[in-house]
Amino acid sequence: MLKNYLKIAWRNLVKNKVHSFINVAGLSVGMAVAMLIGLWIWDEVSFNKYFKNYDRIVQVWQNQTFNGVVGSQTAMPIPLGLKLRESYMSDFKYVVLSTWTMEHIITNGDKKFTKLGNYVQPEMPDLLTLKMLKGTRAGLKDMSSIMLSESLAKTLFGGADPLNKTLKIDNQWVVKVTGVYEDMPNNTEFREVTFFAPWDLYMSTMPWLKRAATRWGNNSWQVFAQLAPNANADKVSAKIKDLKLKNIAAQGDKLGADFKPAVFLHPMNKWHLYSEFKNGVNTGGAIQFVWMFGIIGVFVLLLACINFMNLSTARSEKRAKEVGIRKAIGSQRIQLIGQFFMESLLIVAFAFVFSIVLVMLTLPWFNGVADKKMVVLWNNPWFWILGLVFSLISGLIAGSYPALYLSSFKPIKVLKGTFKVGRLAAIPRKVLVVLQFSVSVTLIIGTIIVFRQIQFAKNRPIGYSREGLVYMVQKTSDIHNHYVAFKDELIKSGAVIETAESGSPVTGVWSNNSGFDWRGKPPGMLDDFATVGITPDFGKTVGWQFKDGRDFSTAFLTDSTGVVINEAAAKFMNFKNPVGEIITTDGKPYHVIGLIKDMLMSSPYEPVKQTFFFLDKDPQGVVTIRINPKMSTRDALEKIAAIHQKYSPASPFDYKFADEEYAKKFDGETRIGKLASFFAMLAIFISCLGLFGMATFMAEQRVKEIGVRKVLGASVFNLWQLLSVDFVVLVIISFIIASPVSYYFMHGWLQGYTYRSQISWWIFGVSAVGAIIITLVTVSFQAIKAALANPVKSLRSE
Repeated sequence: MLKNYLKIAWRNLVKNKVHSFINVAGLSVGMAVAMLIGLWIWDEVSFNKYFKNYDRIVQVWQNQTFNGVVGSQTAMPIPLGLKLRESYMSDFKYVVLSTWTMEHIITNGDKKFTKLGNYVQPEMPDLLTLKMLKGTRAGLKDMSSIMLSESLAKTLFGGADPLNKTLKIDNQWVVKVTGVYEDMPNNTEFREVTFFAPWDLYMSTMPWLKRAATRWGNNSWQVFAQLAPNANADKVSAKIKDLKLKNIAAQGDKLGADFKPAVFLHPMNKWHLYSEFKNGVNTGGAIQFVWMFGIIGVFVLLLACINFMNLSTARSEKRAKEVGIRKAIGSQRIQLIGQFFMESLLIVAFAFVFSIVLVMLTLPWFNGVADKKMVVLWNNPWFWILGLVFSLISGLIAGSYPALYLSSFKPIKVLKGTFKVGRLAAIPRKVLVVLQFSVSVTLIIGTIIVFRQIQFAKNRPIGYSREGLVYMVQKTSDIHNHYVAFKDELIKSGAVIETAESGSPVTGVWSNNSGFDWRGKPPGMLDDFATVGITPDFGKTVGWQFKDGRDFSTAFLTDSTGVVINEAAAKFMNFKNPVGEIITTDGKPYHVIGLIKDMLMSSPYEPVKQTFFFLDKDPQGVVTIRINPKMSTRDALEKIAAIHQKYSPASPFDYKFADEEYAKKFDGETRIGKLASFFAMLAIFISCLGLFGMATFMAEQRVKEIGVRKVLGASVFNLWQLLSVDFVVLVIISFIIASPVSYYFMHGWLQGYTYRSQISWWIFGVSAVGAIIITLVTVSFQAIKAALANPVKSLRSE
């Protein structure tokens, strides 16, 4: 019986080539999309599971209240980590202080590279259960040691054994390699870390760090921990909640206490998907995209199944006699159902094979867009089990309606010739077409809104000129110690027109401070300003724009206590004419000499933070350069590199273009937009395949009607209009359904951005016109072909 089912199914498949191609192609694309999304979701939900103690690892966070608004942050003071290690080890197995993952120069002889790494306390390798390839996890107990990732070890030493070899960090500290660990996967929070160095070495690098070790108000580090076997994160959070508040108050830091810091633990299993906090409450994060793409995957696969059901039921008249004869000679309905399900499963089997091929072909591109390193899980039995179950379910869903519908035909009516499908039989097909295009139009509208939000943020005034602006983050003091000579030589080379030093790059803020006073400050008001130390030529170099006052100048000695503020700061302090106003901090007065337009240094989707720019004699951190527009960028960089090599021979020439770094701020949204547009195009493609198949069937079904109309004088345009209007009506209904659905979801998505675009009516108009044009293009081929056919051939049998 099964062999007979397969033979008949294969014959039907080969006999109706166009019908079979549309079904296999549609299902292949739908299943490929579902597989890609499934791999993406698997990668997301398995984030950080590489670490053995995934369920026990936590990061210490704190909530701080700023004028009634609670903000959550991971930046912590050193003494908090030390206190947890000293007094709360009954609740923790490990507590580890860590710097942020930052760039450092790693030198091995003549080889020098800029690599990302962390200074950590010795227990970090055990906490992360690093997979050691050489050495042991105890390798950071020696102050002059370093542990390298496998890739960095190969870069530095090739195939030689790196153990006990010496390196230099930032051209200053000599360390010995005590371990090599396996590179951490791309779907971990520490994927960019190429080395770990000892915390004690870090504490010895700069004198101010020893003072910071006792200051509870200096939030500049990270604290990671592993809970003890019987400890509960929520209970431990409640126990340590007021730890910082009590100690900062005891230290006499009234301002820090006014922020009401509340310490809590954030589990590793929530770091990636549940990383967003609003007013101190965890509101989600990347999990919204997991749900969104999961739903898209289900709907795209459903579209493919709808195509199959539509085309199978549409061709029911052609198979009515077959069903009648089968029933007349004794076939049971269950046997007919089995036959039709077998045909469906055979198509799905072909589609599954082709879908794997499509996944293999598109996965490299998909990885590039999604910023992933996913692979097909060939060796994972769950991949095959889920794939086969997935295919079986798809086949059953796709074949359910045709099987039940076709097997229900009455043999007497069919064989007598009195069987008519009836007008109502077309209603389910029309409903399915409407559902198809509702999904497609919703995706089109959503994609347009995402890209419009990105463009809206890109067009936001930034308050400075990015063109030709380059900056270099300094890891050593070589350039700073010879800055005047370095600058003069750059200018004389003709490659540079301006240069300056600053404590932060123009695309970010690295320092924030509180405790400022000014005239009219309300009692009890808490303040928080971004602060950037600069040299006098910073404004000229970046091209900031003045609204009032003047720039810093070496001609005015009083500028050492001057400050330039932005519009956000003036608004925050309620200054209408800020120039000349006095701002005090730690008892030292500063006078405002200039007001500039807001410089967009942080997120382009958030309001610009109130910022102070002040002169700093020692702003070691960033050197910003304005390239001469009259010289090609390549030539200019070659000259700058040569001068940089002269003054800092042991440091690699690492530079960043301000416009490229600014563009990276849109990476997340751009990635979502590209993925959404990719899925939208595939959804439209599948829907168009279905429309094409339906148009082919309708043209065949109405061939005699078209012949009669043509003989009676109907034009090609009249016939094209006749065959197309039904589909256009269905697409318009789809648009009416999709518009409020897409508006609801996209309006909610936009609420996550403070600086956001509006959902304009033209977006829906463009989507509607686009959907109608796509529909007309799809059905026009068959409609025009039918309209141009010779009526003699279609009416000959009459």
